Amino acid sequence: MSKRDYYEVLGVQKNATEAEIKKAYRQMALKFHPDKNPGNKEAEDKFKEAAEAYEVLSNTEKKQRYDQFGHQSVGGNGGYGGGGMNMEDIFSHFGDIFGSEGSPFESFFGGNRGGGGRRVNRGTNLRIKVKLTLEEIAHGVEKKIKVNKLVGCATCKGSGAQDGASFHRCASCAGTGQVHRVTNTFIGQMRTTATCPTCHGEGQTIADKCKTCSGSGVQRGEEVISINIPAGVGEGMQLTVSGKGNAAERGGIPGDLLIIIEEALHPHFHRDGNQLLHDLYLNFADAALGISVEIPTLEGKAKVKIDAGTQAGKVLRLKGKGLPSVNSYGRGDLLVNINVWTPQHLSSEEKKLLDQLRQSPNFKPNPGKGDKSFYDKMREFFHS
Repeated sequence: MSKRDYYEVLGVQKNATEAEIKKAYRQMALKFHPDKNPGNKEAEDKFKEAAEAYEVLSNTEKKQRYDQFGHQSVGGNGGYGGGGMNMEDIFSHFGDIFGSEGSPFESFFGGNRGGGGRRVNRGTNLRIKVKLTLEEIAHGVEKKIKVNKLVGCATCKGSGAQDGASFHRCASCAGTGQVHRVTNTFIGQMRTTATCPTCHGEGQTIADKCKTCSGSGVQRGEEVISINIPAGVGEGMQLTVSGKGNAAERGGIPGDLLIIIEEALHPHFHRDGNQLLHDLYLNFADAALGISVEIPTLEGKAKVKIDAGTQAGKVLRLKGKGLPSVNSYGRGDLLVNINVWTPQHLSSEEKKLLDQLRQSPNFKPNPGKGDKSFYDKMREFFHS
């Protein structure tokens, strides 16, 4: 099922401010929070959907890519709704929206969820470049890429403990991952919360650390990752594959893999948005007498008739032979620019023939109303 527009999910306009987006998300999260709707699968799905929308629209870079390219640019298979993150991961994003323990959000639902304020380890994102040909861009492509990154430790299966179970509840925070302090002030008692310095917010400590990874739960390794790249992507565009970045310490949430698109130079075409530009060189005789020629396209060859008397600079348009747009059914055109090649080295006989022809009335420049100037051609090209 296709994803709903993120602005529609949060009920805001496309020009909504950061504060309006945050307010809308808070209202949606409070309304559909699982604690308020126990056993309601529909409410849980809306809760995840709102979290996914906010995660993109609250990030300037992701929002800009989404506005330009749609869902594919922020990870068509990733995000909360795509199964890349679980509920615990979504709750870990709430700090900037609802605050930490003691906030109105906590009191509204009656205390911390589950294990309190335990910190969830996060892996770092990886950024790689993928070079594509125009043919691959035109049709979309699946790429299998070997990525060197941090993976879960094979010895302890990512737990960090030597036997996979040597954990103790942290004595400093009683397993909550947070320590609290009450301070007396002139306006009364003030309660503050901080990450536990002993367990670093995890709520537990390792009694016997894994010898392979020294308790981190990760080690350097390689993974072959399959990436589905949609048709119509462009130079510099970034795609996100959720959960395929560096593994997190001790079984946390892995980072994302960020794919930066590069375009390989093509021997026949230049790209201008979704349009393809091709230079066709004709000799003087072919331009004067007319000829049928084959033009390269991304799908093969196309036969084009060149009318007699075709002038240099004329542009032929082959409809629908350009590149598709990302997330749409539109497709650009192939523009063929006619160049008349002037020979630079002539034999004596060739010079003699041309010298005879140059005096002919038909060889004297005589542009008519239908022959557009360079300025008119450029104006027509950029406004077509």
